[in-house]
Amino acid sequence: MKAMNSSAALDKQESIGKPLARRRGLFYHIKHDILLYLMLIVPVVYIATFKYAPMYGIQIAFKDYNIFQGASLSPWNNFATFKEIFSSPQFFQVVRNTLVLNGLDLIVGFPAPIILAILINELVWTKFKKVSQTILYLPHFLSWVIIGGIVTQLLSPTGMLNSLITHMGGDTLPFLTNKYAWVATYSLVGVWQNAGWGTILYLAAMTGIDKQLYEAAEADGAGRFAKIWHVTLPGIRSTIVLLLILQLGNIMAINFDRPFNIQNNLVMDFGDVISTYVYRVGIQSANFSVGAAVGLFQSVICLIFLVTSNFISRKLGENGIW
Repeated sequence: MKAMNSSAALDKQESIGKPLARRRGLFYHIKHDILLYLMLIVPVVYIATFKYAPMYGIQIAFKDYNIFQGASLSPWNNFATFKEIFSSPQFFQVVRNTLVLNGLDLIVGFPAPIILAILINELVWTKFKKVSQTILYLPHFLSWVIIGGIVTQLLSPTGMLNSLITHMGGDTLPFLTNKYAWVATYSLVGVWQNAGWGTILYLAAMTGIDKQLYEAAEADGAGRFAKIWHVTLPGIRSTIVLLLILQLGNIMAINFDRPFNIQNNLVMDFGDVISTYVYRVGIQSANFSVGAAVGLFQSVICLIFLVTSNFISRKLGENGIW
């Protein structure tokens, strides 16, 4: 009898507790973690202001935009802007250049931080490891304006490197004047600027690998390269897949500063990309409808690549982004 009464009391207590938990729900957790929610205010305001609010201007791509009438009052143009850009050979040229340069960054630049992180992780001398990491991070904090000036001073026909080559009796090399050599220079400069910073996530992932796996591999007679292949790389595979998906999602998005500060009139066949095209046509020529239409096209293609790559990764057994 006592057992029945105690069970009934327990059921009653649980039935009372469930509505109470529901009532506590959102406001209870906000009050409990008020400091964490306050810390979220700045990033939420930033995203809302600079990511979502500008979406209002997407309608410019579908209108004959007039700065005096504004986005709301400008007349609709029945997709005339998109017909204009899709009938322009120059537009397809900048799309091709964007895909080529981003594709090279994917092929050359994506493995670079992985290899660099593995090399740093294998260093035994701790002080040298810390100094190496610091030196490798530094280029990431340089503006592309500064990097563009350094590249010009070093690699131009009258730059330091070509002056040294001619002083030694050789011929000048067209690092920045031949379009194919310029593409190689563009890719390598990007690796130099980004590889060190990209190692941070991989090194963090490597610290989470169980040390016993290395000990077991060593007990089985595995050498250093075998441990890298069978322990280190599988241990950071999820991080590699995640960053690969994000980079594929940006395959059509290209930074403005990098090509703009390195390109010149001799290499515009490969150096003119979507971001510089939007700047030149949409801003300098005040054709804002074209600039908005190209930007919208770019975003849609990036979204397609992101969703597709995430879908493929999940089909292959990886977690993906969502």
